[in-house]
Amino acid sequence: MSVPAVDHAVACRGLGVVVGEEWLFRGLDLSLSGGECLVLAGPNGSGKSTLLHCLYGLHPPTEGTATVAGRSPDERDVRFRRDVAVLLDDSDLFAELSPRQHLELLATSFGGRAGDQAGEIDDALEAAGLADRADVHAYHLSAGQRRRLLLLGAVARPHRVLLLDEPERALDDQGRGWLATLVGLERDRGRAVVLATHHPPLLDTADTVVRLG
Repeated sequence: MSVPAVDHAVACRGLGVVVGEEWLFRGLDLSLSGGECLVLAGPNGSGKSTLLHCLYGLHPPTEGTATVAGRSPDERDVRFRRDVAVLLDDSDLFAELSPRQHLELLATSFGGRAGDQAGEIDDALEAAGLADRADVHAYHLSAGQRRRLLLLGAVARPHRVLLLDEPERALDDQGRGWLATLVGLERDRGRAVVLATHHPPLLDTADTVVRLG
């Protein structure tokens, strides 16, 4: 379902994070509207994941300010979580649930009814290449299939902003092609996307590329 675009869905002013005695980044200014994609690029340790953690309220910046979906980032705030979907490096699944049950759970957790979205869930599983695994427990899925399910879970529920940390991890070439299509659909639906990646083709999905390090 499409959502109205949000002006400056993500905004950072003078953002900086210091670790030990070293600045990962400093004086960072960003502005991202609904329907746009910003890609964070750079080597390991350059601060990509830390910046995403700042945008989700998991890591306080050393200096500067950030707003996401019109609020100060705070993953403990239910209103914030309703507007911001996320897939970080420690995201996980309920191993005893099937892919279909995962998506049904998300549908009901955010105010919908699973039966009302059955067709959308089937279509999403088909597009992700999980239709034939839709009703097996998640612990039977391969690493790439689990990653696809995590990505489906991130976009399946209502949100205005999507944060992704190296979403291509564990995906094969076909999966990475599907991921690029998924990011494009998110933009078409008016959602703002911020993703960190080492995968060059994902740069083609970006309106803006920020290189850290």
